[in-house]
Amino acid sequence: MEVVVERLQKHNIKPSMQRIAIMKYLMEHRTHPTVDEIYTALSPTIPTLSKTTVYNTLKILSEQGAAQTLTIDERNTCYDADTSTHAHFLCKSCGRVYDLACDDAVKKVVDTDMDGHEVQEIHYYYKGICKQCKED
Repeated sequence: MEVVVERLQKHNIKPSMQRIAIMKYLMEHRTHPTVDEIYTALSPTIPTLSKTTVYNTLKILSEQGAAQTLTIDERNTCYDADTSTHAHFLCKSCGRVYDLACDDAVKKVVDTDMDGHEVQEIHYYYKGICKQCKED
């Protein structure tokens, strides 16, 4: 719990009971959950929790750099507590999102003319069939 509170504070997010629970869930469940998945998992133990609170908290976590918002799947927005440099792979068969190792150099925009724009995020998404689905 202390690690979760420290992470929120490090990203200038005031720790509330709901924010702590949502961040903790993201850190413990590396499955790239959606708002609905997080709400369904947490609402039995936090009866006052609403989907709006989950959505707004995830928005804050993402804006402050404590989590990532993933739009790899056109149908669902997913969230990831791992903010280190890595790519994501979406299986077109089962819909699962996997983390992929990614060299830091790949995600840097160095000496690239961005026409005066300031790049703040780069996302690498790969799509295909995961090894589990290929075996089935």
